[in-house]
Amino acid sequence: MPTAMKVILLERIETLGNMGDVVKVRTGYARNYLLPQKIALRATKDNIAYFETQRAALEKVNAEKKKEASKQASAIEGLKVSVIRHAAEDGQLYGSVTTRDIAQAIVEQGGKDIGRGQVQLNHALKSIGLFPVTVALHPEVKIQVTVNIARSEEEAKVQAKTGRAVIATGDEGAGEGRKKPSKTGADDGAEAAKAALLEDSALAAEKQESEEAAQKAAEKAQKSARKKTKKTAKPEEGAGAEESEEAGE
Repeated sequence: MPTAMKVILLERIETLGNMGDVVKVRTGYARNYLLPQKIALRATKDNIAYFETQRAALEKVNAEKKKEASKQASAIEGLKVSVIRHAAEDGQLYGSVTTRDIAQAIVEQGGKDIGRGQVQLNHALKSIGLFPVTVALHPEVKIQVTVNIARSEEEAKVQAKTGRAVIATGDEGAGEGRKKPSKTGADDGAEAAKAALLEDSALAAEKQESEEAAQKAAEKAQKSARKKTKKTAKPEEGAGAEESEEAGE
């Protein structure tokens, strides 16, 4: 089976081309998306000829759809929608927010019929906060909405007002953030006792090292004195022998 297929685009596709362009795409992409959605035809001789006869009508239909999309865009451009989810204190969701969730929120809060396929999202959202998301109302008309993911409606209001996610961090944190436990008097006493014990141990070790150094110095001095005594004794013995010989003479 060929891995690529030539198709005629029946509408503009940003990553491929404009209406009427003949482009080469992966066979799976053509069979699973472009052809079933009727936004492309196989680029056979008959289909190319058919498209040319229908080009004017297709362009007219596309212009009408674009005009309608532009009206819809003016109504929901900059829309902010809230999505409430369970999340940990660090803001990580227990789950995720998908294109289906965003489309549903736009329909419910914006009053406009949006399909999940129109929401352009590279990956699911997995934390609370404010996220700009692009929505394609038409291949040539796109808008941006803000998805406000929060743990409650109250938090969503705070995030919308401040423009920041409500996330607990350390001792500080908005909402229900936990504070680090503070030290009690008993803890302070234990820390002081520990410090005193360490200080005493250090002093004892320093004293022992000083005593050992002094002992080594004394032993070294004694050895040096003994060596000097031996050296002085030998010359004296020689002098005594000479005196004895002189007395005999």
